[in-house]
Amino acid sequence: MNERILVVDDEQDIRRSLEIVLGGEGFRVVCAGDGEEALASVEAEPPAAVFLDIELPRLNGMEVLRRLRTQRPDLPVVMFTGHGTIERAVEATRLGAFEFVEKPFSRDRILLLARNAIETGRLRELARLRAAEVDDLVGESAPMDALRETITRVAPTNARVLILGESGTGKELVARVLHRLSSRVEKPFVRVNCAAIANDLIEAELFGAVKGAYTGSVAAREGRFAAADGGTLFLDEVGDMSLAAQAKVLRVLQEGEYEPVGSTRTTKVDVRVLAATNQDLPGRVAAGLFRADLLFRLNVIPIVVPPLRERIGDVRLLGELFLARCAARDELPAPRLQAESWRILEAYAWPGNIRELKNIIERLVILRRGAEVGPEALPMEMTRQTPDSATSSPAATASPHRGLPLPEVLEAVERDLIQAALDRHKGSVARAAAELGVERTRLHKRISALGLSGE
Repeated sequence: MNERILVVDDEQDIRRSLEIVLGGEGFRVVCAGDGEEALASVEAEPPAAVFLDIELPRLNGMEVLRRLRTQRPDLPVVMFTGHGTIERAVEATRLGAFEFVEKPFSRDRILLLARNAIETGRLRELARLRAAEVDDLVGESAPMDALRETITRVAPTNARVLILGESGTGKELVARVLHRLSSRVEKPFVRVNCAAIANDLIEAELFGAVKGAYTGSVAAREGRFAAADGGTLFLDEVGDMSLAAQAKVLRVLQEGEYEPVGSTRTTKVDVRVLAATNQDLPGRVAAGLFRADLLFRLNVIPIVVPPLRERIGDVRLLGELFLARCAARDELPAPRLQAESWRILEAYAWPGNIRELKNIIERLVILRRGAEVGPEALPMEMTRQTPDSATSSPAATASPHRGLPLPEVLEAVERDLIQAALDRHKGSVARAAAELGVERTRLHKRISALGLSGE
């Protein structure tokens, strides 16, 4: 047990009595003789619960309760007194006391209050943390409210979840929140990008391999399933997994065991599998590229992450968050976007979703020319598709790169071209490289250098 309980009373006999009763049940009891000492004790090492007398020297119990509710709202406080009145009980309850009891009190009553108070405090803290984790999914639109509600209900279970959505919508963030709100939070969260691993290596990546199992295997290798044991394994872009690897994943889901590549030794594993894709998995099943039985196993609970164009009211909220984060990261002052700039951003279709918005905001922070950002600084594809942008002002029709040095213009144009290609191919670097006529490795380097992202 060993939870710490603070007993606050100016009578030594009461402190000693409670210390014997609570300590005998395994609680770690500390005592304070007045209100100031009590507040100092809580500040030094917060207890799991407080037993607080109303009549105290230096600072009475009601004032101590007020301060504790302000500083530590989740901390349960049991108030007690030898001179109880209805008015005092009402006031203590109004101030947030967990319970109000009169002296003398029985041993069983004290132990029941201690257990209930500690459990209530634990649940309050858990609820607060869970609310904070879900708030990582920024947005005030109806689709985001629905998404957060679904996540809150699903996360505490061990159900497998298939996260669906376009590239750049935040599927990995949803997976991480599901893990952080689960009972597996103290165990690893392991991500595997199935699209980024060659088909001939995906099995070794997932299940590990013994030394010499394949060409270049000079040592035994731990797989991602073993690394995630007890925790969560996130199979990102699961639609790109090879059929051979799909068969082995299916066995793990069915039986909780697998064999490393090149081994006949069966390994037991306990993982919660989350998967994500931007592909049409039923279509891939019909084309013979994805196993129907695996789809059924993964798709216990589907969660669809809405595209940014369906939550356009969140564009400004997200944009202002990215402005602040990018500016703080690079130690730059955050620019202010003009009203017309926000209007253009909110009218844009966002094929690259949140990832595209984040990249554009980062570009505006780094390349800004002043404290304000007008429409002329936005990418051309945005201003072109705004109906009245051509007549709104001369600045709106000017090149967004006018006045910049040639190297910056060339870099900005290159960034726009690469980002547009990635958006058209849903983040696939291989397909974007084929369209642009460059090698995939070279494009990877340029994407990294320009601060973009692809898969």
